[in-house]
Amino acid sequence: MTTLSGVGREAQAAGKPTCPIKVGILHSLSGTMAISEVSLRDVRMMAIDEINAKGGVLGCPIKPVIEDPASNWDLFAEKAKKLLLQDKVATVFGCWTSVSRKSVLPVFEKNNGLLFYPVQYEGEECSRNVIYTGAAINQQGTIGVDYFMSKDGGQKKKYYLIGTDYVYPRTTNKVLRAMLLAKGVPAKNIMEEYTPFHHQDYQTIIAKIKRFCAGGDAGVINTINGDSNVAFFKELANQGVTADNCPVISYSVAEDELRGLDTKPLVGHLAAWNYFQSIDSPANKEFVKNFKAYAAKNKLPGGAKRVTDDPIVWSYYEIYLWKAAVEKAGTTDVDAVLKALPSLKLDTPAGEIVVDRKNHHTSKPAYIGRILADGQFEIIWQSKGLVDAVPWSEYTYPERGCDWSNGGKGTFDVVGGEKIYLDANVKPIE
Repeated sequence: MTTLSGVGREAQAAGKPTCPIKVGILHSLSGTMAISEVSLRDVRMMAIDEINAKGGVLGCPIKPVIEDPASNWDLFAEKAKKLLLQDKVATVFGCWTSVSRKSVLPVFEKNNGLLFYPVQYEGEECSRNVIYTGAAINQQGTIGVDYFMSKDGGQKKKYYLIGTDYVYPRTTNKVLRAMLLAKGVPAKNIMEEYTPFHHQDYQTIIAKIKRFCAGGDAGVINTINGDSNVAFFKELANQGVTADNCPVISYSVAEDELRGLDTKPLVGHLAAWNYFQSIDSPANKEFVKNFKAYAAKNKLPGGAKRVTDDPIVWSYYEIYLWKAAVEKAGTTDVDAVLKALPSLKLDTPAGEIVVDRKNHHTSKPAYIGRILADGQFEIIWQSKGLVDAVPWSEYTYPERGCDWSNGGKGTFDVVGGEKIYLDANVKPIE
């Protein structure tokens, strides 16, 4: 049974949305994740303003309903429920941490809502009601390890996995550990360490990392989230850990997080993403210029000095992706939009992205960049063409996949050459 979310049921039945079309924006604008998520709210507002200035969607202006769960994961679920059932938004754009996404997932699936999720994550998920525009682990996490193992990356023999203590770092490192072992790295050469959200004292941990890297054959994989990254990188600099003696590759640190740091001691450390502000293309230069101008015009903190980064660019283009699907479907009805999304293509500053026909992720290019003194990244590696998302890693779930196409029911295991869906009662997208 289809549950309509967003616009009025009578109007939906007639195929016409109720104007204005309300959409939810669900980001932590306070608490430990505000350092990353405030900019996502800002760029989403920029996209909505642009679309409204050109006539809106299906002739209706978009009206954002903004909620701040304040980095409180339980509050994410409450806010999501409010947006779907009380505000009746057509869709929600939001979340950063995987724990926030995991918190709202049952709300969207039970009420047939639609969530666009813009941040890289650990995989092992493929919801009917989520469009994942951030990277799956094979579009970022394993790419960083492959780089460290390559000649250009120093052919590292030892790996220190440091992260925040929750689902994204722990699951990512589970996959990366399996990958490292499969590639011949002995277990004794793999270290794992976790700290709570908002952890600020990295003195002891950095001392251990420094000893671990003393031989010159080690690299650090950083999956710390939020403002703890500021304390982590400050302590790296304090203890003289440089990219030459102990390179760090980060998966949740981008240009926006570096704004709060003295980046001169961090030159040469790395990040893996699917977009950098330094991409040299006319489309990207235009995007960067427009975001700076928007921030200045609307008197946002930082004004024209604001920067763009990977989650920012996907947050912006998610709005346009949803717009394209709604216009293709001719309605904001969730089931119709879900049917319209697969195979949609969108030109972005990072290059073309394509919504996967089966798994609700996007195919996109991948990049590795090194930190420069001005807080920007020099791109030192990029994929040949688009990288398709693989939600379940070959290193941990080689027989598992996802298929929402042609009556598929999502996650399946291949048993005896046949797909066995994990939940046969899930409603397919038809």
